[in-house]
Amino acid sequence: MIQFDRFELANGLKVLVHPDTTTPMAVVNILYNVGAKDENPEKTGFAHLFEHLMFGGSVNIPEYDEPLQRAGGENNAYTTNDLTNYYCQLPAENIETAFWLESDRMLSLAFSPKSLEVQRKVVCEEFKEHYINKPYGDAWHKMRTLAYTKHPYQWMTIGASLAHVEQATMEEVKDFFFQFYRPNNAILVVTGNVKTEDIKILAEKWFGPIPAGKKYVRNLPEEPKQIKNRSLDIRADVPMDMLMMTWHMGGRFDASYHATDLLTEVLGGGASSRLYEQLIKVRQLFSSISCFHFGTIDPGLFVITGKLVKGITMSVAEKAVLEEVEKMKLELLDEKEVQKVINKTESMICFEDMSIMNRAQSLAFYELLGDAAFMNEELAKYQAVTPAHIQQTAKTIFAEGNRNTLYYYSNTSA
Repeated sequence: MIQFDRFELANGLKVLVHPDTTTPMAVVNILYNVGAKDENPEKTGFAHLFEHLMFGGSVNIPEYDEPLQRAGGENNAYTTNDLTNYYCQLPAENIETAFWLESDRMLSLAFSPKSLEVQRKVVCEEFKEHYINKPYGDAWHKMRTLAYTKHPYQWMTIGASLAHVEQATMEEVKDFFFQFYRPNNAILVVTGNVKTEDIKILAEKWFGPIPAGKKYVRNLPEEPKQIKNRSLDIRADVPMDMLMMTWHMGGRFDASYHATDLLTEVLGGGASSRLYEQLIKVRQLFSSISCFHFGTIDPGLFVITGKLVKGITMSVAEKAVLEEVEKMKLELLDEKEVQKVINKTESMICFEDMSIMNRAQSLAFYELLGDAAFMNEELAKYQAVTPAHIQQTAKTIFAEGNRNTLYYYSNTSA
C-alpha cells in the first residue's frame, strides 16, 4: 500500500507527497496533462518538441542541467500520446534546487530563436534517424493511419510529418506552451526522504505565484467502431518480411483492460508464451514475435508483430497467427496458465514499486486518471481476472472486422 498526502495550490497545481525515510534521495516529478493527442492535426510533434525545449533553459536559468548536477541530481523526461512527464532525482537535502528549476521553466521558459532552432534540429534529426532512415521505421506511422480514421492516436509523438516541426513558428510554440504548461494542467509529485509540511512550504514558495492558465477542456473525436478489416502492403529495403497486426481494444477505463493486459502476456509474454512456443519453437515460422499494447488512456491497439523466417510466405505466417488468436476465443484457458501470468504481473508491480522514481511516476499517472489511490487497487483488479474474462475479452477484441494488417515485404522477397 503506497501512502501519500495530497493538497492543491490556489492556482490549481495538484501536489502529492509520498514520504520514504529509508532513502537519502528525493524525486520531484511533474506531469503535464498534454500529449500528442492534444495537438492540432496540422501542427503535430509539438508535445515532443517541448520535451526538448524545456531543457533549453528558462529566463533566469540559462542551463537547466548545470545547477541540478551541482546539487547531485539527474533528470529526464518522456512524452506519450496522452501526457508529458518531467522528473529529477537528487539528494533530499538539496530538493529546493529542483523546485527552483521546475518552477522557473513553468513560469518563464526561454523562448529564444536560438533555443528553438537548436531543439528543432535535434527533433528533426531524431525523426530522420528513427522513422525515415531506420529499417521498418515507418511501420508505426503507416499502421496508426491505417487503424485510426478520426482519433488523434493516428499520429505518433514524434509527429505525423517532419514538416510540422520544421515549419513551427515561435508564435505557435508560445501558444502551445501557455495553453498547456500551466499549474492547473499539471500534477507535482514528490517522493523520498521528505516531510509533507516542508513540501507545502516549498510548493507555495516556488509554484504558488505562477498564474493559473485557462482551463483546458479536452474534446477529442471518438474513433468509430471498426467493422471491416483493413490492410496495407509495403515494400522496402529491409532484411526480412515483417507481419504487423492490430485490433482495437478498450482504453484505461474499460472494464476489460486488465483482462486484455493478461491476454497479451498469455500470447506474447516471453519464451513460454503461446506465440513464441508455437510459431518460433515448434513451427519455426518467425525469427521473433511479440504481443503487447500501449496502455493508452483512450481506446488503444492490441498488437501482434513478428519478423518472418526466410522462405516463409506472408500468407502462411498470417494464417498461423490467426489460428493462435482463434484458440483464445474458442478455448477456456487453464486456471494455472492464468494464475501464472497474474503472478508475473504481480512481481512486475512489486518490483516497480521498489523505486521512489517509479512510485512518483505511478502516483502522477493515477492522479491523472482521477485518483492516485487507484494505484493501490491495480493488483486486486488483476487477481480478479478469470479464464472466462480473458476468453470473453478475446472474443470482443478478435471479432471479425476489427483487424488491421501491415504486410511489410523485403525487396528481396518473391
